[in-house]
Amino acid sequence: MKKYNPDIHKRRSIRLKGYDYSREGLYFITICCQNRTHYFGEIIDGKMQLNAIGEIAYNEWINTENVRKNIKIHTFIVMPNHFHAIIEIAHQCRGVLHTPNDVTLHTPNDDEKGVCNTPLRSPSQTLGAIVRGYKSAVSKKTGFSLWQRNYYEHIIRNEESYFKIHEYIENNPTKWEADCFYS
Repeated sequence: MKKYNPDIHKRRSIRLKGYDYSREGLYFITICCQNRTHYFGEIIDGKMQLNAIGEIAYNEWINTENVRKNIKIHTFIVMPNHFHAIIEIAHQCRGVLHTPNDVTLHTPNDDEKGVCNTPLRSPSQTLGAIVRGYKSAVSKKTGFSLWQRNYYEHIIRNEESYFKIHEYIENNPTKWEADCFYS
Protein backbone atom coordinates (compact mmCIF):
# COMPACT_ATOMS: atom_id res chain seq x y z
CA MET A 1 0.00 0.00 0.00
CA LYS A 2 1.30 3.47 -0.90
CA LYS A 3 2.10 5.93 1.83
CA TYR A 4 -0.30 8.88 2.13
CA ASN A 5 0.87 11.85 0.08
CA PRO A 6 -1.31 14.99 0.54
CA ASP A 7 -0.33 16.28 -2.91
CA ILE A 8 -1.61 13.14 -4.61
CA HIS A 9 -4.40 11.98 -2.29
CA LYS A 10 -6.05 15.33 -1.60
CA ARG A 11 -9.74 15.38 -2.51
CA ARG A 12 -10.62 18.34 -4.66
CA SER A 13 -13.91 20.04 -3.96
CA ILE A 14 -16.44 20.16 -6.77
CA ARG A 15 -18.16 23.15 -5.13
CA LEU A 16 -17.88 26.66 -6.51
CA LYS A 17 -14.96 28.20 -4.67
CA GLY A 18 -15.98 31.05 -2.39
CA TYR A 19 -19.72 30.50 -2.90
CA ASP A 20 -21.93 30.58 0.20
CA TYR A 21 -24.17 27.51 -0.12
CA SER A 22 -26.48 28.82 2.59
CA ARG A 23 -27.44 31.71 0.27
CA GLU A 24 -31.05 31.92 -0.71
CA GLY A 25 -31.62 30.58 -4.17
CA LEU A 26 -32.50 27.55 -6.24
CA TYR A 27 -30.26 24.50 -6.48
CA PHE A 28 -30.39 21.35 -8.59
CA ILE A 29 -28.97 18.37 -6.73
CA THR A 30 -28.22 14.79 -7.70
CA ILE A 31 -27.35 12.14 -5.14
CA CYS A 32 -26.22 8.70 -6.32
CA CYS A 33 -26.30 5.29 -4.71
CA GLN A 34 -23.00 3.59 -3.96
CA ASN A 35 -21.77 1.73 -7.06
CA ARG A 36 -24.97 2.86 -8.79
CA THR A 37 -26.83 0.00 -7.16
CA HIS A 38 -30.57 -0.08 -7.87
CA TYR A 39 -31.84 0.30 -4.31
CA PHE A 40 -34.99 2.33 -4.95
CA GLY A 41 -37.07 0.34 -7.42
CA GLU A 42 -37.34 0.08 -11.17
CA ILE A 43 -38.66 1.85 -14.24
CA ILE A 44 -41.66 0.09 -15.77
CA ASP A 45 -43.30 1.55 -18.88
CA GLY A 46 -41.57 4.88 -18.35
CA LYS A 47 -42.72 5.26 -14.74
CA MET A 48 -40.71 4.89 -11.56
CA GLN A 49 -42.00 2.08 -9.36
CA LEU A 50 -40.64 2.60 -5.86
CA ASN A 51 -39.86 -0.37 -3.66
CA ALA A 52 -39.78 -0.15 0.17
CA ILE A 53 -36.38 1.56 0.22
CA GLY A 54 -37.51 3.93 -2.54
CA GLU A 55 -40.55 4.84 -0.44
CA ILE A 56 -38.23 5.68 2.46
CA ALA A 57 -36.10 7.90 0.18
CA TYR A 58 -39.24 9.61 -1.14
CA ASN A 59 -40.80 10.18 2.30
CA GLU A 60 -37.56 11.41 3.87
CA TRP A 61 -37.21 14.03 1.14
CA ILE A 62 -40.76 15.23 1.80
CA ASN A 63 -39.91 15.32 5.52
CA THR A 64 -36.83 17.46 4.82
CA GLU A 65 -39.11 20.44 4.23
CA ASN A 66 -40.75 19.86 7.63
CA VAL A 67 -37.41 19.58 9.43
CA ARG A 68 -35.80 22.60 7.79
CA LYS A 69 -38.18 25.52 7.64
CA ASN A 70 -35.90 27.58 5.39
CA ILE A 71 -36.30 25.31 2.36
CA LYS A 72 -38.95 24.71 -0.23
CA ILE A 73 -39.03 21.56 -2.31
CA HIS A 74 -39.76 22.11 -5.97
CA THR A 75 -39.78 19.05 -8.23
CA PHE A 76 -37.89 15.84 -7.46
CA ILE A 77 -37.63 12.24 -8.57
CA VAL A 78 -36.34 9.11 -6.91
CA MET A 79 -34.80 6.97 -9.65
CA PRO A 80 -33.58 3.35 -9.33
CA ASN A 81 -30.03 4.35 -8.35
CA HIS A 82 -30.09 8.10 -7.83
CA PHE A 83 -32.16 11.08 -6.78
CA HIS A 84 -32.70 14.48 -8.45
CA ALA A 85 -34.28 17.54 -6.89
CA ILE A 86 -34.71 21.25 -7.21
CA ILE A 87 -34.54 22.81 -3.77
CA GLU A 88 -35.01 26.42 -2.79
CA ILE A 89 -33.22 27.89 0.18
CA ALA A 90 -35.22 30.83 1.49
CA HIS A 91 -33.95 33.85 3.39
CA GLN A 92 -33.00 32.71 6.90
CA CYS A 93 -33.53 35.98 8.75
CA ARG A 94 -37.30 36.18 8.81
CA GLY A 95 -39.39 37.22 11.77
CA VAL A 96 -38.09 37.48 15.30
CA LEU A 97 -35.87 34.88 16.87
CA HIS A 98 -35.99 34.36 20.61
CA THR A 99 -32.88 32.82 22.09
CA PRO A 100 -32.60 30.87 25.35
CA ASN A 101 -31.16 33.99 27.04
CA ASP A 102 -34.15 36.10 25.95
CA VAL A 103 -32.11 38.09 23.47
CA THR A 104 -34.38 39.15 20.62
CA LEU A 105 -32.96 39.40 17.13
CA HIS A 106 -35.01 41.16 14.46
CA THR A 107 -34.90 40.66 10.74
CA PRO A 108 -33.26 43.35 8.68
CA ASN A 109 -35.52 45.94 7.12
CA ASP A 110 -35.33 47.13 3.52
CA ASP A 111 -32.84 49.85 4.49
CA GLU A 112 -30.34 47.22 5.64
CA LYS A 113 -30.15 45.72 2.12
CA GLY A 114 -30.80 42.18 3.33
CA VAL A 115 -27.76 42.01 5.58
CA CYS A 116 -28.53 39.71 8.48
CA ASN A 117 -26.27 40.36 11.43
CA THR A 118 -27.09 37.44 13.68
CA PRO A 119 -24.53 35.61 15.78
CA LEU A 120 -26.75 32.52 15.84
CA ARG A 121 -26.44 31.48 12.20
CA SER A 122 -26.65 27.72 12.04
CA PRO A 123 -24.33 25.83 9.71
CA SER A 124 -27.12 23.26 9.34
CA GLN A 125 -28.80 25.57 6.83
CA THR A 126 -26.25 25.04 4.07
CA LEU A 127 -27.01 22.97 1.01
CA GLY A 128 -24.36 20.46 2.10
CA ALA A 129 -25.95 20.08 5.54
CA ILE A 130 -29.39 19.60 3.97
CA VAL A 131 -28.06 16.84 1.70
CA ARG A 132 -26.09 15.27 4.57
CA GLY A 133 -29.19 15.28 6.77
CA TYR A 134 -31.29 13.66 4.04
CA LYS A 135 -28.71 10.98 3.27
CA SER A 136 -28.32 10.25 6.97
CA ALA A 137 -32.08 9.99 7.55
CA VAL A 138 -32.51 7.54 4.65
CA SER A 139 -29.54 5.44 5.80
CA LYS A 140 -30.84 5.39 9.37
CA LYS A 141 -34.32 4.26 8.28
CA THR A 142 -32.98 1.58 5.93
CA GLY A 143 -30.37 0.36 8.39
CA PHE A 144 -27.42 0.67 6.02
CA SER A 145 -25.43 3.27 4.12
CA LEU A 146 -26.49 3.22 0.50
CA TRP A 147 -25.14 6.52 -0.81
CA GLN A 148 -21.95 7.30 -2.64
CA ARG A 149 -19.75 9.93 -1.11
CA ASN A 150 -20.60 13.54 -1.98
CA TYR A 151 -23.32 14.82 -4.34
CA TYR A 152 -23.65 16.92 -7.46
CA GLU A 153 -25.13 20.40 -7.39
CA HIS A 154 -25.86 23.17 -9.84
CA ILE A 155 -26.81 26.71 -8.88
CA ILE A 156 -29.90 27.67 -10.89
CA ARG A 157 -29.28 31.22 -12.04
CA ASN A 158 -32.19 32.00 -14.35
CA GLU A 159 -35.70 30.98 -15.37
CA GLU A 160 -34.60 29.24 -18.57
CA SER A 161 -32.22 27.00 -16.62
CA TYR A 162 -34.92 26.28 -14.03
CA PHE A 163 -37.42 25.14 -16.66
CA LYS A 164 -34.87 22.96 -18.49
CA ILE A 165 -33.86 21.24 -15.26
CA HIS A 166 -37.50 20.89 -14.16
CA GLU A 167 -38.36 19.24 -17.47
CA TYR A 168 -35.29 16.97 -17.22
CA ILE A 169 -36.37 15.78 -13.76
CA GLU A 170 -40.00 15.25 -14.75
CA ASN A 171 -39.03 13.29 -17.89
CA ASN A 172 -36.19 11.34 -16.31
CA PRO A 173 -38.12 8.04 -15.96
CA THR A 174 -39.24 8.07 -19.61
CA LYS A 175 -35.64 8.57 -20.77
CA TRP A 176 -34.07 6.16 -18.29
CA GLU A 177 -32.21 4.02 -20.82
CA ALA A 178 -30.47 7.12 -22.23
CA ASP A 179 -29.65 8.48 -18.75
CA CYS A 180 -26.00 8.77 -17.76
CA PHE A 181 -26.84 6.96 -14.50
CA TYR A 182 -28.46 4.01 -16.31
CA SER A 183 -26.81 0.72 -15.50
